Amino acid sequence: MTRTQMNGKVWMNTARGAVLPFATLLMVMFMVVPVPSILLDIGFIGNITISLAVLMVALNAARPLDFSSFPTVLLFATLMRLALNVASTRVVLVDGHNGPDAAGHVIESFGNFLIGGDYVVGLFVFAILMIINLVVITKGAGRVSEVSARFTLDAMPGKQMAIDADLNAGLLSPEEAKLRRAEVATEADFYGSMDGASKFVKGDAIAGVLILIINIIGGIILGTVSHGLSLSEAAQTYVILAIGDALVAQVPALILSIAAASIVTRVNSEHDLGGQIANQFGSGKAWTPVAAILGIMGVIPGMPHMVILPTAALCGFVAWRLRKAARVQAEAAAAPAAPEPENPAKIDWADVSDGAVLGLEVGYALIPLVDDRKGAPLMARITGIRKQLSRELGFVVPLVRVKDNLSLEPHGYRITIGGVIVGEDEVWPEDLLALDSGALEGTVPGRAVKDPTFGLDAVWIRPEMRSEAVVAGYTVVDPSTVVATHLNQLITMNASEMFGMDEARKLIDNLKEAAPQLADGLTPGLLNLAQITALCRALLAEGIPLKDFRRICEAMIDAVKPDMTPEQLVEAVRQRIGSLIIQTLVPVKMPLPVITLDGDLEGLLAQAMRVAGDARHPIEPALAGRITEAVIQGARPLMAEARNFAIVTSPLARRALARLFKPHLPETPVLSFLEIPDGKPVEVVAVVGGVDKPKPRHDPLPGSAAHHERMA
Repeated sequence: MTRTQMNGKVWMNTARGAVLPFATLLMVMFMVVPVPSILLDIGFIGNITISLAVLMVALNAARPLDFSSFPTVLLFATLMRLALNVASTRVVLVDGHNGPDAAGHVIESFGNFLIGGDYVVGLFVFAILMIINLVVITKGAGRVSEVSARFTLDAMPGKQMAIDADLNAGLLSPEEAKLRRAEVATEADFYGSMDGASKFVKGDAIAGVLILIINIIGGIILGTVSHGLSLSEAAQTYVILAIGDALVAQVPALILSIAAASIVTRVNSEHDLGGQIANQFGSGKAWTPVAAILGIMGVIPGMPHMVILPTAALCGFVAWRLRKAARVQAEAAAAPAAPEPENPAKIDWADVSDGAVLGLEVGYALIPLVDDRKGAPLMARITGIRKQLSRELGFVVPLVRVKDNLSLEPHGYRITIGGVIVGEDEVWPEDLLALDSGALEGTVPGRAVKDPTFGLDAVWIRPEMRSEAVVAGYTVVDPSTVVATHLNQLITMNASEMFGMDEARKLIDNLKEAAPQLADGLTPGLLNLAQITALCRALLAEGIPLKDFRRICEAMIDAVKPDMTPEQLVEAVRQRIGSLIIQTLVPVKMPLPVITLDGDLEGLLAQAMRVAGDARHPIEPALAGRITEAVIQGARPLMAEARNFAIVTSPLARRALARLFKPHLPETPVLSFLEIPDGKPVEVVAVVGGVDKPKPRHDPLPGSAAHHERMA
């Protein structure tokens, strides 16, 4: 930027900031200094112009925030109109005996054209305008502002809590949360200001009535006493002038009342008031109607053409320039950046790597599911899944990169996490999937398949067969739901693969906002970022969400000891957050269904743990197979009833058994006795390795203190 441009920009900012002080001084001058009638004409036309512009800005605002300076604009517009009333009253009372044009052409035109020179008609017209303005519009707008202010203040605590919840869930950064809190506070400030601003409109309407009465009574007295006019001549002259003066002030007052009733805004902003008004009036949509209306008024016979038409031309020029600038800016933003000439010898990192953690590849027949021109039903579902899982898992689920893959089958799709294929199947975008609910009363013809998410028997049917399938007992879903449900399941099962050091750092940064002492005590003194990341990944791998990260961090600080291995730290933390694990399985007041191991089998496993040491699979394969088969056999009744349950064992064997059962029962947690809170009731549904016999509903767990007391 050149020095000339910089000086021009500084001058423009200075001139913009000086507008309001100059306008304020001008209003004071109108009140205390006698002004000629031509200045009154300019002032009244300027008042009408500003009122029309305010109304157009209010009507073109997409949301209340787009016109946040409205209460202050309303104040200055009201003061300007009252200053003109004072100046016109002085002219009417001093020079009114000289004729109807003594107070300027604008007042004369309103007095003659609008009411036809009959002051009785003028009184009735003015009374009607006052009733509309004062009783209807102003009173309604004031009531709306009052109620809005009350409800906004009542809703502030809930909005603040929602912002804190989003911040803790990682959906908002600290900077975004700070801006949201400022926005809520500004909203409350606005409604309080708007409730007071509505009183300006009401007071202005009352002042108009009083000024009219003063002009009529004062004019008749001065005309008859000081200027020797008869009572009828004085009434004819001064009443028409008073009515014209009142109407020329009440028309813009009525327009501002309509604007006040149609917009809700706030007052706080990062810009000063001059910047607010200049930015918000810088719209061609606002000035074009103003120029059109003033142009129509300028060609009406009897109107002061030399004042109105130049004003209309000026408004039209401003609107043209603003629209041209907006069009140029839009074209510049929409113009694609000039591509760099492609160098065949150049190889970029993007050519050899894919930075997306989550990926969805679709065959060409599935492109309509992700095409924006056809509604992209799958994309909307993916966004909803990410939001829901982010709240449930406790960290922000990465974006899903969707792309077509011509190497896939036309109806095939593939889901990848970290570049690894975790699921793939086929869907037909023009058909519907009918799932076997287990209680069918008939069958429907179609393409028999397995549901990719739950492995249920299913049939792809035509859309016109939907009603028939529902009557037969099928659960019918659309193709986008099939893919979205499959993606939801795979993200939940592989949450640990999407959690890394960056996510751990964001959790710690958010913790510093809510509990700075806890965050400082955790890292880097006790645990480094890599250790915290590994522990969080281990918890996610076993289905433990990170929603209550503060509780997990407290457990880390309480559990960590010198020379503790990562596996030992995970087990120690699990024992301290047992209540968090249990609450994801059953409600608080319901007993936890569990499958336990017989005492002899527990002893055998403990001995195997001591002998094998740190081996990944310390259990002898044949024994592991028998244990797995027995557990699955005992769990079948619970799985048939779709009940959540847990496998409970000793702390020494928990980690090994969790690895053993993961491929067979991926959604079933393996807990140790120490992870179950003391007051939590349990229901032992099966004991693996023991003699089959009926068990009490709330039998003590084998290996617990209560169990040993009972055996003694």
